[in-house]
Amino acid sequence: MIVLGIDPGTARLGYGVIDTAGREPALIDYGIAETHPTDSMPDRLLQIYGNIRLLLNDHDPDVMAVEKLFFARNVTTAIAVGQARGVVLLAAAERGIPVREYSPSEVKHAIVGYGKADKAQIQEMVRIILGLDHIPRPDDAADALAIAVCDAHMTSGYGAFIS
Repeated sequence: MIVLGIDPGTARLGYGVIDTAGREPALIDYGIAETHPTDSMPDRLLQIYGNIRLLLNDHDPDVMAVEKLFFARNVTTAIAVGQARGVVLLAAAERGIPVREYSPSEVKHAIVGYGKADKAQIQEMVRIILGLDHIPRPDDAADALAIAVCDAHMTSGYGAFIS
């Protein structure tokens, strides 16, 4: 099964694609889609939508795993991220791709075994789980891979990634 993990954002949207068909999840692709801060919000959302549609066409995922919106101190940031999430969810619905959503603490618990793990711990475990030589960069892409790996852990019967 191909899982497309998404770390939503309007400035930088992270994505990570993994294959869960083998004994362990395998990396297919990862990266970010950036928008320019001087563009209008409608233009930025259109760019995100276009980028997500390209990812869906390129990788034809069976499922999309998206980070849930969590309470943010900065209301403006929360609204912008919510708008980006909406565009992502629309693109998935348009293609009939099921969406599974995970909170940051669910992702941390699935990857590290501790719901309050720090970013460095999560990134290192993603590197180990996917058998990579280095931690994926930038952080938004690493976070998206963590969301995809979380989905693999929660739904594909891999059991615990940590012992």
